[in-house]
Amino acid sequence: MSPEASGARCRVRAMAAPDYAEVFALWQRSDGVGLGESDTAEAIDVFLARNPGLSAVAEVGGEIVGAVLCGHDGRRGFLHHLAVSAPHRRQGVARRLIDFCFAELARERIAKCNIFVHRDKPESIAFWTHDDWVAPSWQIMQKRVP
Repeated sequence: MSPEASGARCRVRAMAAPDYAEVFALWQRSDGVGLGESDTAEAIDVFLARNPGLSAVAEVGGEIVGAVLCGHDGRRGFLHHLAVSAPHRRQGVARRLIDFCFAELARERIAKCNIFVHRDKPESIAFWTHDDWVAPSWQIMQKRVP
């Protein structure tokens, strides 16, 4: 299948709670997606309910071949866990998922979007910088909520 064929044939739609098992399996197969305690079915259901219609899946022939979580805090958007199955990479699927999310963020009047990228995954960094994402000078810090 040519690169244009898979990207053109994929259908991008809003992610829904019943997609979880298939999406989680895709994330598990995708190097660079760091899964943790915030990625249970229950936690993803809460995320989707707080950010209705923003997250997306890409399907080819009824199979989910790509997925991304998208949400916002009222000021900034956030993308998490962008993944495309290996046979469908470099065919425009990731671009279509990102475009879907950005269109939804624009409807919510969100002007900027952030991502989290593992420093030790140069292929992930290369993907995002190729798409004109830049690393600001600030650093993310985190603390567990007791």
